[in-house]
Amino acid sequence: RLHLRPPATIRMHAVMHPQYATSSNACSGTARRLVFRRASGTSHRGFPHRKSEKRRAVRFMPHATAAASDGLPTLYDVPVSNNGARVRLILYWKDMEHLVSVKNPSELGGLKSETYLALNPQGKMPLLVMTPDEDALPHGLALPESEVIAQFLLEKYSQIGPELIPGDLHQHALAMLATRVHDLYIAPVQGCMYRGPMGVAKRAEDIATIAKQMDAVEKIFADAKRLRLNTHTENDHDDDDTTDGPFICGPEPCFADAALFPTWIFMERILPTYFGWDGVFEKRPLTEKWFLAMAADTCGARVLGEIRGGLNDWHGAGRWETTGVNDAVMNTEYKWKY
Repeated sequence: RLHLRPPATIRMHAVMHPQYATSSNACSGTARRLVFRRASGTSHRGFPHRKSEKRRAVRFMPHATAAASDGLPTLYDVPVSNNGARVRLILYWKDMEHLVSVKNPSELGGLKSETYLALNPQGKMPLLVMTPDEDALPHGLALPESEVIAQFLLEKYSQIGPELIPGDLHQHALAMLATRVHDLYIAPVQGCMYRGPMGVAKRAEDIATIAKQMDAVEKIFADAKRLRLNTHTENDHDDDDTTDGPFICGPEPCFADAALFPTWIFMERILPTYFGWDGVFEKRPLTEKWFLAMAADTCGARVLGEIRGGLNDWHGAGRWETTGVNDAVMNTEYKWKY
């Protein structure tokens, strides 16, 4: 179990992109144990968060070409990116914004620029560019793929802030499974909710896949809770509330929560608004409890605001009209609501 830390103010580094700088103190507050509750008549916010332990000294050598000018490692990302938000949430939870600069890929000419493609041939984000130090290549290590970046940061900066790794072997396995389900079966098809052009049949098929995988994730929540309940019964600790969650693996968040939550922000907003769902939590009570807890956690709320702001911009720009989503959903030959 992670230890609680004294309150501290999250500091946004000066080179942070302005789109992120609007919420520089969003993760500050009084540290106390997380207890899930839904505030009546209020939106998802106000959840206190644990604070990080005393930071160790980290030495950086002269910066790489694409790293920040002050020698910090650089995460190339934008606020609406759910994959990038996985990494940002880890940075927020671990109070590491003074150690990593976040920049828009446009500062390298965009995702398809020659400079960016030299660092990530896939032309996608997020991308972490390290400064040359004892752990990186002489010219600076460029790491794409959100899960790779997340695990790299958790390992490299393991002595900073909360571990975000379940201590129990079985809970750790379920956290990896939840992440795997997301990365293999949800992330590849999530574009059906907002991209185009796309065939109507393909879009409908992918929407069905998302619904199926949401049920698969609910089962992982149930398995994790059942495992905690069995352990709780065997140990007979009456004062132990770890069976209640509300996070994937218990009362403290981990890397799997960071992986799933940003994508659920997309689904919670898009599927009811544009595909007619009554909600995304019907028959998924554990997922709903988890989502509310994540949205109420101060760092989770920050990511929620970043992504929702981007989705609002997409709506204002008419994205669901121009990508053909609205026209597709009018085709009653296919099922859109689950």
